[in-house]
Amino acid sequence: MGYANFEQTGHGIHLRQFSRAFLLEDGGSGDGTTRVVFVSVDAAMMGHGVRREVIKRLQKRYGDVYNEGNVIISGTHTHSTPGGFLLDFLFDLPILGFVKETYVALIAGIAKSVIQAHNSLSEARMEYGEGEVLDANINRSPTSYLRNPPEERAKYNYDTDKTLAQVRFVSPTGGILGVINWFAVHPTSMNNTNKLISSDNVGYASILMEKALNGNRTLPGKGRIVCAFASTNLGDVSPNTRGPRCEFSGRPCDQENLLCKLPKERCFASGPGRDMFESTLIIATKMFDTAMKVLRQPGEDITGPIGVVHQYVAMPQEEVPPYDPVTETFNTSVSVKGCVPAMGYSFAAGTTDGPGAFDFTQGTTTTNPLWNAVRDLLAAPTKEDVACQHPKPILLATGRAEFPYEWQPHVVSCSVARLGGLLVAAVPGEFTTMAGRRLRAVVGRAGGTRAVIAGLSNVYSDYITTPEEYQAQRYEAASTIYGPNTLHIYLHKYKQLTEALMKGSAVPPGPSPPDLSQQLITLVPPVLWDSAPYKHEFGDCLQQPQRHYSYGDTVTATFVSGHPRNSPRHGRWFLSVERLVPFSEDAWEVVATDADWETKYIWKRNSKILGTSEAVVEWEVAEGTPAGTYRLHHYGNYKYILGGVYPYHGFTDAFQVS
Repeated sequence: MGYANFEQTGHGIHLRQFSRAFLLEDGGSGDGTTRVVFVSVDAAMMGHGVRREVIKRLQKRYGDVYNEGNVIISGTHTHSTPGGFLLDFLFDLPILGFVKETYVALIAGIAKSVIQAHNSLSEARMEYGEGEVLDANINRSPTSYLRNPPEERAKYNYDTDKTLAQVRFVSPTGGILGVINWFAVHPTSMNNTNKLISSDNVGYASILMEKALNGNRTLPGKGRIVCAFASTNLGDVSPNTRGPRCEFSGRPCDQENLLCKLPKERCFASGPGRDMFESTLIIATKMFDTAMKVLRQPGEDITGPIGVVHQYVAMPQEEVPPYDPVTETFNTSVSVKGCVPAMGYSFAAGTTDGPGAFDFTQGTTTTNPLWNAVRDLLAAPTKEDVACQHPKPILLATGRAEFPYEWQPHVVSCSVARLGGLLVAAVPGEFTTMAGRRLRAVVGRAGGTRAVIAGLSNVYSDYITTPEEYQAQRYEAASTIYGPNTLHIYLHKYKQLTEALMKGSAVPPGPSPPDLSQQLITLVPPVLWDSAPYKHEFGDCLQQPQRHYSYGDTVTATFVSGHPRNSPRHGRWFLSVERLVPFSEDAWEVVATDADWETKYIWKRNSKILGTSEAVVEWEVAEGTPAGTYRLHHYGNYKYILGGVYPYHGFTDAFQVS
């Protein structure tokens, strides 16, 4: 989910997805009920349906302790994890509709992480720190950024945010309990040719930090200390630091002037590595190194109460005073309003992180009669829609489309959490660099303290640009679905919410989003059955490793496999690397799983008719791996033709690492 590429179907795991939950209770409240839950999930974004079901599961255990008002679920925005869980038709369309397995796996995993946090609640204090991360992000729409007022741009050294913000939770004895880092970068180091599940750069940075604090021998997801690299205002921020170049000629390019002249030559960004795996490693390591540097420095104590305020907002119905970024005030003498959702022509052009299809280009402000005719067959915009969204030429009138169900949300979720002297504005989309800077400033002034943004939280409503950037109609502006005044509405709303939070005032809940769970469709075929090849069983090793390996070598084995959709194997794995315990005959310890960087689990269906599959398991022997006897172990589940899903496993012959 993320690139909207129909050809990008899953074939295995590069880095496993995790849900990292942080539960805060105000020890000074007296009644022990003032709680805030912040969850960072290795997923592209979050949706109403998943959050609603997570809260239902929590309420079955704990009553109303956890509710829509105090649970914030933020997606990291990796573009290399499964989709089909958002329940809004446009977002699920590239995945061929709703995918129940993904939906249920997310709900179960997120709920389990919150339950684990609930069960391990302990006394702590909070500290805040910051660090600068250079050469890890670039602005992918720099011409749009330049449309912002020069007086405003002069306040900043860069056209992207370079600051990593960190909150760490410290035990009374000084031990680290957990860490949340916020840094603005798209998790798109893994490009749209990747077909392996991956948490991308921010996910790997989390694993690196957890290993560093829990001990390098701790398996991912099994450590006591939890570290998240959560999303923030990453809307126009790319990790592909070499910038956009033509696919074949290597010439610098952009998507407006179409400088790539060779047939089918695309303009896309890459780097800093030789391939997407190395690029992911480099960007992740830069974030990790800075986060560890900040962690080792004295932090600023965050003191004060814990609190949270939440409200649902019907964006097309909002009417607010506009914000002046130069004077940093709202003009209360006039008002502006939101629009019914719509996507512009430049949305179809994609970005330099993932180019689109056909002949669409970024920066388009004119219409095409042919595409307008196609649009009107689906849903025609009204004259009011066209005027409201101007200068965006409407390619998809998503707010008017009702078949087979709602295409994009009309109602969004807005939250502000108070963590002592830090405010966290949880936003339902991708704010661009300058849009995020304005929001942090407004929330910070309203609360009289520091503010950070938690992006892609609770529901996904695409992008939020500044009104000035909106005029350029690049991809981010074309995907700002509520029109040119979207940011004005959010700035005013988050100011109101922050003021209410600081005063302890209640706010109305707002209109509940619709429940679409009974209207969903899918074109993704179910797993009908699995079968093993003649004279083989599930888990049989078809291709054994060699007998000896050393540093830098890749160990490879092929197994008879079932379909991985039969079970997500929560808390377990599809592969493990095992080492024979020294001086034992048959005691093996797990040293790596499908969540580790050095491994890959690659699955392929050999025959859809017969239901036969193979799983290729790879392990790159990293420098410093202890010498010894090893084996690869594959786990899975197969679906019997007469019904039922059954587990299996198999392992390779032993081999030596020296």
